[in-house]
Amino acid sequence: MRKSLRKSLQRSLERNILKRALVPVLGLAASLSLISCGYSKSANSLPDRLLASQGVTSASDFGGLVIIDGYNDTVPRLQRMSTGNSPGLMAVSPSLNIAATFDSSSNSVFVVNTATESVAGSVRIPGPTSSMVFPTSDQIGYAAVPAATVTGYSFVGAVESMNFPASQLTTIAVTNAETVVSNSGGSELLVFSNDSDSMTVLFPANAVPPVDTTCLNTVPNQPVTASTACAVVTGFDRPVYAVVNGNTAYILNCGPQCGGVMASVMVFDVPSLTVTNTIPVDAATWALINGSTLYVAGTSPTNNDCAGQMWGTPPQPTAATICGRLDVIDLTSGTVSGSFKITDGYHDRMDFNVIGQLFIGSHDCTNIGNVSFPNGEVRGCLSIYHTADNSVFIVPDNGDVNGLQGESIRPVEYVAQGGDLRVYDVTQDILLINDFVPQGIVGIVGYVGDVKSIDLF
Repeated sequence: MRKSLRKSLQRSLERNILKRALVPVLGLAASLSLISCGYSKSANSLPDRLLASQGVTSASDFGGLVIIDGYNDTVPRLQRMSTGNSPGLMAVSPSLNIAATFDSSSNSVFVVNTATESVAGSVRIPGPTSSMVFPTSDQIGYAAVPAATVTGYSFVGAVESMNFPASQLTTIAVTNAETVVSNSGGSELLVFSNDSDSMTVLFPANAVPPVDTTCLNTVPNQPVTASTACAVVTGFDRPVYAVVNGNTAYILNCGPQCGGVMASVMVFDVPSLTVTNTIPVDAATWALINGSTLYVAGTSPTNNDCAGQMWGTPPQPTAATICGRLDVIDLTSGTVSGSFKITDGYHDRMDFNVIGQLFIGSHDCTNIGNVSFPNGEVRGCLSIYHTADNSVFIVPDNGDVNGLQGESIRPVEYVAQGGDLRVYDVTQDILLINDFVPQGIVGIVGYVGDVKSIDLF
């Protein structure tokens, strides 16, 4: 099986090398076409760019978004886009023409035009956010702000609708709003609140600025009218996240990990606001869909042993006593086809790369050893699942995983972990070590809070 996997990886690598060789030619043709249509990138632009959010770590540092050359993993120039002192969480539009970041030092969201590599605007929101989306190519985004207040009401929480072209901020009141997920067109938003067994469905085009309180007067599980801005759906078990695919949403019930009863994935028909199926899983805080397969990760309070997980040569049992779980769901049959042990913590990052590996990241996990002095087992919040042979590789690195981004033309994965930006050779499960990136770390001064690709291939 390993020999077959190696051959498969080698074929994938050869295809990527060929694709990379063709990119300059194709890129020239594409550039000429774009210029003829009145669109061009910055004169200093690179053909394959990533953005990393860089936080200030000392008085001599400056925060902002740093451009990375995706061909050789370098910071090609000292230019950075000024987006506050502590930018972290990032979001990009599906067409990659917009990138946004949240600056925790000012509670502001900055939006960037990726074609001109310049800041297009900013807006201050009424509190921190750990979830925001920009669902279309328009400069309109949504951020869940659990600490937002609404005058005249004792509750806190809202989804902030940020319309940058109109310089308009609309507060849509949703109690304890923690996470927001959008459908493909941005016409519907699914909102999840802490310690709740309900889900809120927003229709943002119907929200009335500056403050919409429709959700405070909505009767749960009622039909939606043409003018409704909000619908509340009950019957979940501490829902925390969803993956939307067309008119179907796969709702993750966190269950016991979040103080509920049973973890599961509920298949939800968005137009009718009804659950059509429930699939029990070990734990569920994050998920990713690939074709007809849904990958679900979480950490169960009970089913969390690490038996069978080994490290080192010769192999020896891990020192970890608590492990998370990755459940693989066949959406055609609606059943779990496999369950695998991964690192623990609260899982909220996943990325599926070009050779069929699933990178899974969490925060607040059990860290073992010290990556700076690797004289024993080293373990943190990052796991890699191989779809080719159903194996799991635990990465020998410490710290929370804040960002994951695979490359489409090179077999590498960028991982923002523990404040550093690391580059992994995904054909070998090791840090990529070459002349450009000593020890597999991109040379960015400051705390790296996220990483996103902003070029399509």
